[in-house]
Amino acid sequence: MTPAALGVVIPAHNEEHRIHACMRSVHAAVEHVAPMPVVIVVAADACTDATATLAARGGAHVVKTRSHNVGAARAVGIDHALKLLADANPDVWLAMTDADTTVPATWLTHQVAWARRGYDAVLGTIRLAPITAGALHTARHDADYFRTRPLKETESTWEHPHVHGANLGVSAAAYLQVGGFAPLPTGEDRDLAARLFTAGYRVARTDQHAVHTAARLRGRAPGGLADLLASLHPALHGLDSVRHRGPEPLDPVKPA
Repeated sequence: MTPAALGVVIPAHNEEHRIHACMRSVHAAVEHVAPMPVVIVVAADACTDATATLAARGGAHVVKTRSHNVGAARAVGIDHALKLLADANPDVWLAMTDADTTVPATWLTHQVAWARRGYDAVLGTIRLAPITAGALHTARHDADYFRTRPLKETESTWEHPHVHGANLGVSAAAYLQVGGFAPLPTGEDRDLAARLFTAGYRVARTDQHAVHTAARLRGRAPGGLADLLASLHPALHGLDSVRHRGPEPLDPVKPA
């Protein structure tokens, strides 16, 4: 697939302190795929702060929802992006991230390259934002996160086991064919990836365009990254009682 246009979709719930950095990083990534048409959609979900205003001021198309549900918010944002890009359907590539996340300048160019190589979806990786994560905190997270990477593997060859809505790309055709994001309060990203694998789509796993995400201990989605980080935090759990949560398998089918 050679994308004719890109839709960047960002769910947000009360992220007025982080949305500007997120938007700035996305705009930098957009510049690297010019002149390809790109729309940025922020799904402001049950926001009671200035998130929606700041996102619109930053150049995003804002769609408001009161679902209190990240899966539903992602779906609403994607539906809006596809309406804006109706002239480019079905050759639209959808790139997902989160409002507390910043993406690298190569974020979209790498995803487009995978699409042109015939892949239907791309699962990227994360790093903890250095400003919000302490050294010990990061070390504990990384020890678990990278434990499946063989020593000889590099960021370009590691077929990691992770799935993050903060760093996920998929063709609009594949997304619609498997039914899109389910209205799940957490795990909506793993659920979508599992259905893509089951349907036989080609899914790439890459560490080439890792994003930086906030390392907060009280998150927006139950059972998400914040809960995992809280379980690794020595102030909340004694050093001897920490248990790392391993990667969650998606499907026995190995990605192409």
